[in-house]
Amino acid sequence: MDSFFQSQSYSGWSHDSFKNFDRISSNVQNHLKLVYLTLCCALVASAAGAYLHILMNVGGFFTMVGFFVSIMWLLSTPPYEEKRRFGLLMAASVFDGASIGPLIEFAIDFDYSILITAFVGTAIAFACFSGAALVSKRREYLYLGGLLSSGLSVLVWLQLASSLFGQSAAGLKIELYLGLLIFIGYMVYDTQVIIERASRGELDYVKHALTLFTDFLAVFVRILIIMLKNASEKSEDGRKKKKKS
Repeated sequence: MDSFFQSQSYSGWSHDSFKNFDRISSNVQNHLKLVYLTLCCALVASAAGAYLHILMNVGGFFTMVGFFVSIMWLLSTPPYEEKRRFGLLMAASVFDGASIGPLIEFAIDFDYSILITAFVGTAIAFACFSGAALVSKRREYLYLGGLLSSGLSVLVWLQLASSLFGQSAAGLKIELYLGLLIFIGYMVYDTQVIIERASRGELDYVKHALTLFTDFLAVFVRILIIMLKNASEKSEDGRKKKKKS
């Protein structure tokens, strides 16, 4: 799922793109405000989807299909149909939130503070890394595209291998931490890609918000799983020590 959306950000850059360090124009700044506002709406819709799963247990295969159908519909809809595309993004966000609802529900049952910490940590990471891309020189981080693309390919192959041959604890850790590093990198890279596309006249704020939304959730899910795994291991170690004593 993650690799599908990252492919939207790779093409169309010439050698001159890496040498242009002009300041961000006011038009692009206004576009970015709209992108981040739309992103916030998508995150709220995703939270609503997760809550819907907790109430009605709807998350699963069909919500994942609904997510992909909504995204394909959105991408095939002309940019001038803003209301429809915004509605499709919200629908996709609800479906995506419901799809990760089982993980959210497990985190709440295990220790709800972990869920809060994971979200706050993701928000801080997003603000820091996306903010770094905004205040840095234009196109300074576009070179990351090739590295991140290669890392994403490695991650996909690791996931394919684990699905075919089984997954060890060490393999899971590698996938989690590698994926976390990759999508944190995408927060920086995609922000600068959005700036460049907006500077060239592509003011598709819905599509740009979708890109950042997938980055945010990819990081959030991995942070949450890592924190739950670490907490579970600590709890298990504590039980073993009590038995020995």
